[in-house]
Amino acid sequence: MIKPKALKPGDTIATVSLSWGGAGLFPHRYEAGKRQLMDAFGLRVVEMPHALRPPEWVAQNPRARARDLMQALSDPAIHGIISCIGGDDSIRTLPYTDLEVIRNHPKVFMGFSDTTVTHFAFLKAGVVSFYGPSILAGFGENGGLHGYLANSVRQILFGTQIPGAITPNTTGWTVERLEWARPELQGRVRTLQPSDGWHWLQGSGVAHGRLIGGCLEVLDWLRGSDYWPSREEWRGALLFIETSEEAPPPETVVRMLRPLMLMGILPNLSGVLMGRPGGATLTVADHARHEHAVHTFLRDECGLPDLPLVTNMDFGHTDPIMTLPLGVMAELDCDRRVFSITEAATLKLS
Repeated sequence: MIKPKALKPGDTIATVSLSWGGAGLFPHRYEAGKRQLMDAFGLRVVEMPHALRPPEWVAQNPRARARDLMQALSDPAIHGIISCIGGDDSIRTLPYTDLEVIRNHPKVFMGFSDTTVTHFAFLKAGVVSFYGPSILAGFGENGGLHGYLANSVRQILFGTQIPGAITPNTTGWTVERLEWARPELQGRVRTLQPSDGWHWLQGSGVAHGRLIGGCLEVLDWLRGSDYWPSREEWRGALLFIETSEEAPPPETVVRMLRPLMLMGILPNLSGVLMGRPGGATLTVADHARHEHAVHTFLRDECGLPDLPLVTNMDFGHTDPIMTLPLGVMAELDCDRRVFSITEAATLKLS
């Protein structure tokens, strides 16, 4: 995998709207995310030409969305790119996405949810990208950045050392919904739920593999496309999955995983990492039902009782989240219950 250069204070970050035009709909939320990103990391943030267009315009112009990304990659004055927000139709940008541009201009690229589509374009181009916070969801957090999010971004994007063991968030998590349409709520800190750590449900020993994954619903849309990794690329990988704020029920999650068994992917993985399920209406009991469904599916239906499975992890659609580098080697030590990233995700600065 080709790695981008690490970020440093003073670098310029471009923002792009590759899916939903939420930044144009909620400019105060965008400005809060931009300000908090700049203040926390000493970065300069600029918008690509169509990043702040109204949602209706963004929806009608997938070519322009892709052009913004290609332009940001090609511009030597820009050092990294962060998605404004996810959505549901980044897939429409793929016909206009040039893999050679991605390959020839490797830069930090970050986002989550529907941004999974663009991550898989980077993966196909052979370039490391980063599953992490977006401008509106993450960097735009009400009342300021979570320390866990900021520390992970700093460790993964600004550091050039091997990250090593990644610790669970212990300060609490939230999925409380505060309406972005009400600017007066931007300064109100969301209520945190107690964190009880990650759940190591099965597996023993130490498993190694490259991190590949994203939002499960979006992965399901990509199956069968040219952007889907080959069976050889999946072999030995650590699959990370999480579900969106649409809160698909456990039965639907299992249905989306069944094709991966049929395709021969699950039996050849090194392990599965599962983020805490998204959805403001889900309770902790609902989370447990999701875990039980996936655990039972892998153990009993697939006959994979030894495949390492860790759930309730801090990535995806609850906050705060860690940053995961796609295509980089990682490790699950099931006996010690330690998750580590065992390869530097960025290149040292010249």
